[in-house]
Amino acid sequence: MTGHATVPPARPVRESKSEMTQIVLPNDTNPLNALLGGTMMHWIDMAAALAAHRHSHQFALTASIDHLDFLVPVRVGEIVVLRSSVNRAFKTSMEIGVRVSVENYIAGQSRHVSSAYLTFVAVDAKGTRLRVPPVIPETDDERRRYEDALRRRELRQAEAARRKLMQGQG
Repeated sequence: MTGHATVPPARPVRESKSEMTQIVLPNDTNPLNALLGGTMMHWIDMAAALAAHRHSHQFALTASIDHLDFLVPVRVGEIVVLRSSVNRAFKTSMEIGVRVSVENYIAGQSRHVSSAYLTFVAVDAKGTRLRVPPVIPETDDERRRYEDALRRRELRQAEAARRKLMQGQG
């Protein structure tokens, strides 16, 4: 069931942009002093939630996360920077992009660690889905991400249909 049938006014991508930073401490790492993947996943989810809340002005719940690769290890003492924004809004859901980089402030280096696409759904306090504002992409990069988000959504829906069919056969 979907609540509040009226479509909220559109909002530009820039209003959802968020940045989160974390310093990697020993408690965040594995025995090889590399950041735990689960910790990185948690931070990605939190960064995406910030963008979802800023865009929808509602409670927003994680519905899914696409494929996630860890490109380089992140070590104790390094600074992790997570940048997020809404790529596209659908009826009650939003695709959020998160780019993760790591800064080694001693060496003066920044490296790309991971990128992720998450789907969030806006809900009220009872869990009823709510309409979300459309997104207004303003830059060439935002327009590209807006168009790419539709293609990713179509792929996610096809994969969900495939899994449902496979469950019915099992």
